[in-house]
Order: sequence, then C-alpha cells, then structure tokens
Amino acid sequence: MIPRVLTEAIRQLAGSIEGSDMQPGRIRPLGGGSINEACMVELSGCPYFVKWNSKSRYPGMFEAEAYGLQLLASANSLRIPAVVGSGSCGDYAFLLLEYIEGGRPAADGWERFGQKLAELHRNTNEHCGLDRDNYIGSLPQVNSPHLSSWPEFFIENRLKPQLKMAMQLGLVSFNMQKQFERLFQKMDQFFPVEPPSLLHGDLWSGNYLFSSIGEACLIDPAVYYGHREMDMAMSLLFGGFDKRFYDAYNEAWPLEKGWRTRMDLCNLYPLLVHVNLFGGGYVSQVRFVLERFV
Repeated sequence: MIPRVLTEAIRQLAGSIEGSDMQPGRIRPLGGGSINEACMVELSGCPYFVKWNSKSRYPGMFEAEAYGLQLLASANSLRIPAVVGSGSCGDYAFLLLEYIEGGRPAADGWERFGQKLAELHRNTNEHCGLDRDNYIGSLPQVNSPHLSSWPEFFIENRLKPQLKMAMQLGLVSFNMQKQFERLFQKMDQFFPVEPPSLLHGDLWSGNYLFSSIGEACLIDPAVYYGHREMDMAMSLLFGGFDKRFYDAYNEAWPLEKGWRTRMDLCNLYPLLVHVNLFGGGYVSQVRFVLERFV
C-alpha cells in the first residue's frame, strides 16, 4: 500500500494545481513492474495514477519520464497520460499522472494504433538523441552528444554503453566483444538514411494499453530521437503486436525495403539491456543476432 507520507505529498501537489484542497479517497494497488510500486488513488473523487520508488536508487527517473511523456503528448498523435507532476518526500520519489482506465481495442483500434505511431514518427529532429539522458528500464540511457548519423549514435550511445556494462559483469565473452567490433565497422551498410524520428523508445507490450473507449495509449517511455525502426523492432521482440498494427503503419508510412531483416539488428540494444538486467539467458540471443550480421 502507498506510504502515508506519499499520499499527503501527492494530495498537496494535486491541490496546488487544481487550486483546491484535494481530499484522499479510494486507493487501489496496481502493477508497477519490477522497478516501481504503483496505485490508483482518488483525490476529491478524481482518479490519479501514482508510482514511486527510492529516490536515491534511480535519481531523476521520474523527472525524465515526465519530460518524455510531455514530449510525446506534444506530437498530438497517440493518447498519452497527462503529467500532473513529480516530486519527492522522505525517502521516496514519485510521479503523478492522469489515470487511464484500461479496456479492449476498438474495432479499428489496432489500425489506428499503427497509423498514429506513424504520425508520431513523422516528428523529426536534426540530430539523434535528446537534450537530457533518461532511463531504459532501470538502466541509464545516454542520449548525448547529439549525433546526426544514426549508425554512429546507435554504436556510441546505445550498444557500447550496454556492452561495456555486460563486460564488467562478466557476461560477454572475448569472442563476442570481437564480433561487436566487426559489426561496428559495418554498421553504415545496414540502415536506410532517414531523419531521426521521435520515438517511444521502449515499445513492448507492457508499455501500451487500450483505454476504456478502445484507443491505444503509450506509457513508460524511454524517449529520444532516433531511427523509427527501433520502435518497430521493440514491438516485435516479445511476440509482436497484432498484424493489423504493422499493416496500418506501413500503409501510413512504408518502412524501407528489408526492414524485417533489420529488426534483429535493432533489437541488439534491448537484448543487451536484458542481459545486464536479468543475466545470461539473453546472451545466446545476442550471439545469434551477431552471427547473422558479422
């Protein structure tokens, strides 16, 4: 259950925004994943979503997430929960959001999801990255320097930091390190050149939901500007989304020839993240991808 000190802190935060004294009501625990605790809390009859963790363990996590959610919302494409605010009290850090009741996809829910993600990706930037770092799961995600070349950004700010961590943990063999070095030398050959797109950054099945009216909503982002195939690849990593999603995306903004082949290459990043978070079970998947491309 949510600590009492947090209930008071979010009541004060919501009250400062609403301009009234918010009275706490019903509280319902929710799944917060492996990193955070979460619940729905009513304040003056209005439901809010709050999640929290130890403020010393993941410094700046919720401020970065709030920024990412607001950036995604500014694209005016997919539904994004509104950010009420973030803060800390005692030993806790917290994020307070609009509560979105889950439901089933509308009749055209998957098609609209694909179309709207293509709309999101049409928000582009001159450089890859972001003006601040954030997190991918519970691991720091490096978003600078702002490199205009996607292959260079992918190597320097995505693969190398995770590879270094895996090496320090003793999870990667010397032979695999050499395979990565060979891959880095060839990276310019693989990706079609496109402007960096605004990405959700961690688009797997646990980070979207369909609302009570059947529209797709994005949650728990790891936002940055990068190659749009990264979001598509992540969506396929753990079984994939409904086929209608991919058909609608490709109708709205077709992916370049060979995109299915590049999905495994893109997913080296989240696979390395999983190696570092969960250990050796993912190492064989990384090895399999490397053997396809080097």
